[in-house]
Amino acid sequence: MTAPAPPLTEDHLARLVQVFYERARAHVGLGPLFNAAVVDWEHHLGVVQDFWSHALLGTQRYTSHPYPVHLGLPIRREHFDQWLDLFRPAALETLPSDAATQAIARAELMAASFRAGLFPFDPLPTP
Repeated sequence: MTAPAPPLTEDHLARLVQVFYERARAHVGLGPLFNAAVVDWEHHLGVVQDFWSHALLGTQRYTSHPYPVHLGLPIRREHFDQWLDLFRPAALETLPSDAATQAIARAELMAASFRAGLFPFDPLPTP
């Protein structure tokens, strides 16, 4: 019998955010976008951790909406796949398995929603 996964904690979320952004900032496609958009990294990482705490733990620290913040950024279609390609392994490496699955599903939904909002005439992906 396998032991149950440990409960998700704020420390897990802090590690997820740290690992993801270390990789994103160094990424050839995403790095320039993030590094140009974020002025105060400590503040940004805190906001993102608050978002994931709200999304996965139900805390009330994040009460905004992420989509409007991203509207003015020079996001291109390929950034969505690049973001997910970095986020998925970071979640699997830093979160308990059930929480990683939940975080990845949420990230995939967000990516699809953001892409539909930013590029409304793109064809739907084929299954």
